[in-house]
Amino acid sequence: MNLGTPAAPTPEAVKAYLAEFLSDPRVVKLPRWLWLPILHGIVLRTRPEKSAEKYAQIWTPEGSPLAVHTMRQAALLQEKLELPVRYAMRYGQPTIPSALRGLEKPLVVPLYPQYAESTTAAVADRLPPDTAMVRDFHDHPAYIGALAAQVERHWQAHGRGPTLLMSFHGLPKRGGAAYEAQCRVTARLLAERLRTQHVVTFQSRFGYAEWLQPYTQPTLEDMARKGVERVDVVCPGFVSDCLETLEELGIVARRAFHAAGGREFYLVSCFNESPEWIDALAALVRGRT
Repeated sequence: MNLGTPAAPTPEAVKAYLAEFLSDPRVVKLPRWLWLPILHGIVLRTRPEKSAEKYAQIWTPEGSPLAVHTMRQAALLQEKLELPVRYAMRYGQPTIPSALRGLEKPLVVPLYPQYAESTTAAVADRLPPDTAMVRDFHDHPAYIGALAAQVERHWQAHGRGPTLLMSFHGLPKRGGAAYEAQCRVTARLLAERLRTQHVVTFQSRFGYAEWLQPYTQPTLEDMARKGVERVDVVCPGFVSDCLETLEELGIVARRAFHAAGGREFYLVSCFNESPEWIDALAALVRGRT
C-alpha cells in the first residue's frame, strides 16, 4: 500500500485527489466544522492548479512516478515470492477494497518505513478487522542494508561528499514525537552502516502549525551560506521517487541550495526497483508468514 497520486497532472485530477487526501481526519487533525469549509472554500480552489504544474514537471510517459514504481515493485515481489501480490493506494486508484477483493488472509505492507498516524494508521482504517499488517520497518536490517546499498551505488557513480543529509517527510510537531524517534533511529543506523557524518531534516511542511525541525530547505540554504559546496541528499522515508523527492528536492531545493552559494547538489534516488529493496520487501513478508 502506498499513499497515492492524482490520475493525471491536471487541475481537475489533482483536485479530486486532494479532496480525498485532505478530507481524511488522520491527515488534517482540525475539527471538521473548521477544516472542511477551509478545504472546499479556499484550498481546493487555489492549490490544484499550482500542484498540477508541479506534477507536470515530474510526470513520465507511463504516468505518475509513484504509481509506476509501486506497480513494478509489486510485480517484482510477486516473482520473487511466487505468491499473489497486489498493490493499492490509500488515496486514488487502485483502491484498497478493490485490491483486497477475493483474497483470503492477506498480509498488508504499507510502504512507510516509519510509523505515523497520518500514513500507516490511515491504511489500517480501511482494512477489515484482524487483517495482518506490517506496522513499520524503520530498523529492519534488510531495509537499512538496502538504503546503504542505494547510497553506496550513488557514491560510486558521483563520488562521496563529506556530509549526507537525510530528509524525511515532516509531520506537525504536536503528536509527532514517536515518528521523529523512528526517523532518527533509521538515520543513526544508516550513518553507522555507511560510516558517514549526517544531518536529519524534515520536508513537506503544510499549513501554519509548527512542524518537526529542522526543515530541509532552510537547512540546505544555511549550509550553502556557511560555505558547504557539496551536499548529498537521501530520503529514507520514501521507497519510490515521487513529487516530494523529484520536484520538492530535485528541483526546488536544488535551486535554493545553488542560489545560496552551494555548488554541487546530489539527490540519491529512492529504491524504486533496486534488487536490494525487492529483497528487503521479501524479507519483511517472510518474517510475517
